[in-house]
Formats: sequence, structure tokens, C-alpha cells
Amino acid sequence: MSSTGHLTGKGLQAVPRFQHGSRVPGWDDAADLTKDPAGVPDPAVVEVPADLRAEIEDFMSRYPDSRSAAIPALRAAQERHGWCSPEAVEQVACVMRLTPGYLASVAGFYDQLETRPVGHRPVYVCTNISCSLRGADNLLAELQHELAGADDVNLRGFECLGACDIAPMVSVEGVYVGPVDEAEIPELARQIRAGEDPLPAKQLIRRPCQDPGAAAPE
Repeated sequence: MSSTGHLTGKGLQAVPRFQHGSRVPGWDDAADLTKDPAGVPDPAVVEVPADLRAEIEDFMSRYPDSRSAAIPALRAAQERHGWCSPEAVEQVACVMRLTPGYLASVAGFYDQLETRPVGHRPVYVCTNISCSLRGADNLLAELQHELAGADDVNLRGFECLGACDIAPMVSVEGVYVGPVDEAEIPELARQIRAGEDPLPAKQLIRRPCQDPGAAAPE
């Protein structure tokens, strides 16, 4: 952790901050001002997979302003490339008739769009206030230790996953699990490594709900 300070009535007070604040690593990387601005890619020279093009065009057709499709279009490209690589961004820009810079700014803002190569299996530990107060920081540190060397896993803290009622919680490839007890961390890590269903009894989708139309436990 690093620390910053702020002025109060009693003088300068140290305020602890995590190394990357509330954003993922790389969010504050400086732009390369020596490069010429990239224009809208030429469709004659940029090769875009037919299925990706069709998916992006479908997203664009759903919005009055086609630029609103930038997020799902980038997510679709990310699923094919593993991250929002320069090639992926250029392909999306080509189809949407936007500049790569515009799309890169979108990708750099949203946490679930990756701007660096990562493992293809996302595992997020919520580190917002409810989860943090219930041990999320230790949960993340222990999972990082248990999953060391699992290069296919993209494990990191996440600012908020919106499941405060099951704090501290983890999202394993979209499956919400919690509250995760310290004693369950090794088993959860083993399940993640093996690609097994994570802590089935603690999955959010299996919790009782008053809504009869909600998903019921299998």
C-alpha cells in the first residue's frame, strides 16, 4: 500500500490508499504524444473476422446512436482476442467507423475491458466497503497466494460487484459466491484451478428468493 495525505483542521493526515486506487493497473498510463493521431481505419486494409463484424453490426443496430455500442463491441472483440489489443481495437474501430483513440478511451475506463494481456478466466474479489470490512483484503491476498502460477486466471480486486449481502464475495467467471469464509479459501482456489463449480452451496443464484420468477436452485 502507498499513502497520500489531506489537510484537516488538525493538519496533514495520512490516508491509506491501495497502490492502484480504485482502478485496475494501467489506467493512468500516459499517452504517447509522439505518435500521429490515428484516423478511422480503412476497411480495405483492415481484416475483420466475419462473425465479429456481424456481432458488432448487430449491436450497432440496437441504438439510436451507434457509438453507444462501443462497450458491447469491445467486449465481443475481447472475447476473441483475450484482451482489447491494438488489433482488436482497430477491428472494432473499422466496423464502427470510429477512431482507435475513441475506443481506447472507452476500454481504459471500464474495469471489465482489459487493456493488457490477462488470463482468460476472470476471478474478481469485491474490495468495496462492505466486503472490505468483512475481510475482502485478506481474501484477495490469500487467493493470490493460492492461485500463484495459474496463468489462465485473471485474479484481481474489483471496486464493487453489487452483492453486499454476501460480503465478502467473489465472482468466478460470472458466478457470484459468498460470503467466503477464510477456511474455504483453499477449496475455492482448488475449484478455480480445476475449473469446477465454485462453492455451490454459497452461490448467489442458489439463494432462496421471494420472487417466484427468479432462478431456483437446481
